[in-house]
Amino acid sequence: MDLLPIGCSFPCHFGSYTLKIIERRLNSKQPKFLLSGKHNISSSISKSSYNLRESYQDSYKNENLHEKDGHRLLSFIERLHSQDVAVRTDGTCNYHVADGDTGLRNIPRKLDQCENILIPSLPNTYNGDNCHPITSCFWEWKPKLSVHYEMSGTENIGAPGVLFLPGFGVGAFHYEKQLKDLGRDYRVWSMDFLGQGLSLPSEDPAPLSKLNFPSQRMDSKWGFGNESEPWAAELVYSVDLWREQVQHFIEQVIGEPVYIVGNSLGGFVAVYFAAFSSQLVKGVTLLNATPFWGFLPNPTRSPIWSKIFPWAGTFPLPLSVRILMEFVWQKISDPSNIEEILKQVYADHTTKVDKVFSHIVEITQHPAAAAAFASIMFAPRGQLSFQEALIKCELQNVPICLMYGKDDPWVRPIWGLQVKRQAPETPYYEISPAGHCPHDEVPEVVNFLLRGWIKSLESRGSISLPLLEESTIPEISFSRVLEYVKEEGSQKSVQVRFFGTEVSLWDQISSFLSSDASILRPNVR
Repeated sequence: MDLLPIGCSFPCHFGSYTLKIIERRLNSKQPKFLLSGKHNISSSISKSSYNLRESYQDSYKNENLHEKDGHRLLSFIERLHSQDVAVRTDGTCNYHVADGDTGLRNIPRKLDQCENILIPSLPNTYNGDNCHPITSCFWEWKPKLSVHYEMSGTENIGAPGVLFLPGFGVGAFHYEKQLKDLGRDYRVWSMDFLGQGLSLPSEDPAPLSKLNFPSQRMDSKWGFGNESEPWAAELVYSVDLWREQVQHFIEQVIGEPVYIVGNSLGGFVAVYFAAFSSQLVKGVTLLNATPFWGFLPNPTRSPIWSKIFPWAGTFPLPLSVRILMEFVWQKISDPSNIEEILKQVYADHTTKVDKVFSHIVEITQHPAAAAAFASIMFAPRGQLSFQEALIKCELQNVPICLMYGKDDPWVRPIWGLQVKRQAPETPYYEISPAGHCPHDEVPEVVNFLLRGWIKSLESRGSISLPLLEESTIPEISFSRVLEYVKEEGSQKSVQVRFFGTEVSLWDQISSFLSSDASILRPNVR
């Protein structure tokens, strides 16, 4: 939580407890928060003068935010005390408070000295928190093809830019919790891939003939005709189209290199794009990135094999595909099936997914959705595999960070560990409980780690990575428990395991077995 900017002296007295801030110089370790005492918590806070680097107006906003988060911290500590979990037998508290504004906190060298870390909560609009607004826009990229995107924090001139890429079947809306929170510090964008979300064509790419189908509704399903429109003659919703889309979006809309964060399919596209256009990428964060995409051979890499398949996702759809899609789409777009899929990918079934569910259902009702789904499924593979793209990123010194939900039933953490073994210096955070979409399920944790990683890169390593004390990545792995207050006021604990440079085969096996066991455990909504 945003308690203080760097360089403040802020002694807080909670009855016989004292919250001490150990100040350090800007070029040394970050300040550490320690809580010690015996009993009886009461709020008596004395302020000292602030040494702020922001303008007076920004200072006023930050001070209000610090005060709100301070009261939230007091409430949280009171609950911890009432549950007899905050105080050790030696009279000291086992919690560190991580400042979301300054980012990274020191962790003692002895890994068992600090097990729990308090991290910032999401901004709560109901309590008047500084929740940043989101703007929805459309960017006309090609004729009849407009890209929908959302942005936040664009007034933060000089701040790093962050672009979020969604997974398959969702869109920019899936990063609402990132845009509202990170938009306070950065310039943030999220987009819908062409053929998904609201980035569907404005006209039918292959309309039915009125002469052949005079009684059929022309808006029932787009793309099921016999001839394509001129603007859609070469259209295919492939990973190469999305790579080109991301490139032109950064060049034309953002206008400078950015950090790219991708979940699932978005993670694949992020690495794939960075391998081709590293000059536009400051770093890539993978959130349970799918390690492969596409089933049919790529015509550039395998020209002979690609000729065996007469259709590769272009318009119009062949008659056999149209018949197949009529059956498959009816099953996939059924709201009950969508609800079941969401239950699979979210490890914590108490997570509110109503908005995600309604957005997905709305997308499936678009007349172009079924044909777009068919084009995506039959599109050829990319010119590079996931592993080849990673190697190319390494050769071009593109920083990569891995954040994987441990309880993902689809993209198991073992895929992230394989990337870690390929690039040992890549930071890897395994989060539990969290499934396929950790950014939506535990956004507080992902936002905290993402802030720290960006600040470490922006400081060129003078600021340590999240959960680390030194700038270098240790050899051994360790775990931390991150705790925060949810919007409704309840507290939540999430375990984060950081893997060091030495990732053994046993690490992969144990991670796989433990995640497999967690999936088998019943979790009732």
